[in-house]
Amino acid sequence: MVGNPLLGRIQNREAKVGVVGLGYVGLPLGMAFAEAGFPVTGLDVDQRKIDKIAKGESYIKHIPSAPLAELTNAGKLKATNDFAKSRELDCVVICVPTPLTASREPDMTFIIQTGEALAPYVRPGQLFILESTTYPGTTEEVLKPLLEKNGLKAGVDFFLAFSPEREDPGNKGFNTKTIPKVVGGYSPACLEVAVALYGSALKEVVPVSSTRVAELAKLLENIYRCVNIAMVNEMKMLCDRMNVDVWEVIQAASTKPFGFQPFYPGPGLGGHCIPIDPFYLTWKAREFEFHTKFIELAGEVNWQMPYYVVQRTMEALNQNKKVLNGAKVLCIGAAYKKDIDDHRESPSLRVMTLLKEKGAEIAYHDPFVKELHKGHGFNMEMKSVPLDPETLNQYDAVMILTDHSHIDYNELVQRSNIVVDTRNATKNVTQGREKIVKA
Repeated sequence: MVGNPLLGRIQNREAKVGVVGLGYVGLPLGMAFAEAGFPVTGLDVDQRKIDKIAKGESYIKHIPSAPLAELTNAGKLKATNDFAKSRELDCVVICVPTPLTASREPDMTFIIQTGEALAPYVRPGQLFILESTTYPGTTEEVLKPLLEKNGLKAGVDFFLAFSPEREDPGNKGFNTKTIPKVVGGYSPACLEVAVALYGSALKEVVPVSSTRVAELAKLLENIYRCVNIAMVNEMKMLCDRMNVDVWEVIQAASTKPFGFQPFYPGPGLGGHCIPIDPFYLTWKAREFEFHTKFIELAGEVNWQMPYYVVQRTMEALNQNKKVLNGAKVLCIGAAYKKDIDDHRESPSLRVMTLLKEKGAEIAYHDPFVKELHKGHGFNMEMKSVPLDPETLNQYDAVMILTDHSHIDYNELVQRSNIVVDTRNATKNVTQGREKIVKA
């Protein structure tokens, strides 16, 4: 293995750090390294992001522009689409998307493209870290061969590691710096350097024995949530049949001070990780002739929730002697959770698609997601409409798909004909409760 001059450069904050992919994970991570004193270069193919960073303007709601501008103005953080610049970098952290294909299999396109873009510029002594959520084995089986194309070897000529991202947009209790960072290295020397890098910028680093352990730890974290959300979603459907309020049931169960953690139902799962991770692991498990029945079932239950929500909406309209075909429906919320601008894998998009397919005339309101474009299974171009109390009664149904905090739900219920509430946002509404349908 090469000597460890990189350790000294990291300890002295002289190591040049690069972050590939300047989205919800990459941008705050790059800022954290820059704030710790490292010179940081962001690499991205999206010129819009590069231009915004150059101006010190944040394009992510929960990341303020002021600290970003301070870093860019001081020359501590810059961005480029020129991957040849990676040769000048000492440490390169890869934070690119890992979606599913149409057949729900892992899509390694962005990791492969990134590896191919970096490969010509790999030099001895560099550190490469993958952060993208993926199946165990990706770092060694997919990324490593790409970075070794020019003859250099991981663990011999350059360092290689995996550290799963743990971003939670909108969570005010934790941020990139304070969330413990799991790190697995391709070799002990690789782990040492990766731990040193993260330890120089983040509060706590948790080393593990291999990249595969780190990769699987991330999947376990999110599959844990997926399975429990699936259970409570199924409980919600049963409670509807029994005419029991599942939200009251959860609140009552939550009073137990041990052995119970509350999870909450919704119109489906959103975000980049939780809806996707179960299928990454079940796909990989087939290689070992293992069928992850329990995990697959949870994934299927959650994937079916948008269909259930649409069915409940059809039933609510039917009670008012209306049909979904031709009905005017206003969807509240396109983001996958409240008070953020992230609509990746949002169940709202699937619900809107299903409504459209059944002939409904749909509109949506979301102050954080001003426009929706085609892609990722969504085939419409739409703009958010104002939430005007005077026009709410023009819609046959209003669906609460994301419970943003800015909305006056009392007024919304009073002025609407039907309100289909998938988030329990109307729990404190006192008047007009007969209009509310829980879904």
